[in-house]
Amino acid sequence: MPAKLFFELNPDKRNRIVAAGIEEFSNYGYEGSSTNRIVRTCEISKGSLFKYFANKEDFYFYILDNVSAELIGDLEKKTCALSPDLFQRVLEYAALEFQWYMENPLKAKLIIRAFAKDDTEIYRKTIQRYGAKEMTIFNRLTESADTHDFRWDKEKTIAVLRWVLKGFNADFLENISDKNRSFAQLHDEYVQGFTLYLEMLKKGLTK
Repeated sequence: MPAKLFFELNPDKRNRIVAAGIEEFSNYGYEGSSTNRIVRTCEISKGSLFKYFANKEDFYFYILDNVSAELIGDLEKKTCALSPDLFQRVLEYAALEFQWYMENPLKAKLIIRAFAKDDTEIYRKTIQRYGAKEMTIFNRLTESADTHDFRWDKEKTIAVLRWVLKGFNADFLENISDKNRSFAQLHDEYVQGFTLYLEMLKKGLTK
C-alpha cells in the first residue's frame, strides 16, 4: 500500500510513476525488473520512489492491483448484456476480455506475466492475493446463466470452462506473431478458435 505522501503528489507525477511501473513490469516481469530503470523513466530519484512505496514488491502489487481493477471494472460494465446461455455467455465474455487486452497491450502483458506459472515467491504471493478474486468474478459471470442442460455437476462444469478460457487467452496472446494483422482479423481469429473449443466442451458437458 502506498504511503500517504504518494497520494499527495500532483496527478501528472502520480500517473507518470504508475505508467513507468506498468512499462517496466510488463516488459521484464517482477524478477527481471529494475527500480533504476523505473525511476529514470518517470524522472524521480530512487529515494523518492521508496518514500512512496515500502519496496519493489509493494510497488509491483500496487501496479498490478490497479491494472486488474481496471480490467475487471471495464468488463463488469458490459456483462449485463451477455447471453443467458452459459456457453455463449462465456464466449462473449472471452471476446470482451480479449478486446480489452488488444486495446491495452502493455497492461495485458503485465497480467499475463503475473499469472504465468513459475516457481518464484512472487508468483505464489500473486496467486494467494488474487486467486479467490478470480473465482468470485467468474462465479458472478456464470451464476445467472442457464445451466439446466448440464450433464455434470454445475460447479465442476463451470470450473472446466474457466480453465479453458484462461488457458486459451494466455496461449493466443503469447503466440501472436504477425503484427501486421488488424484488430478485426485478430478478434475474428480469436472468436473462431475459442468457439471451436467451446463446441467440443458443450458436446461433452451437456445432455
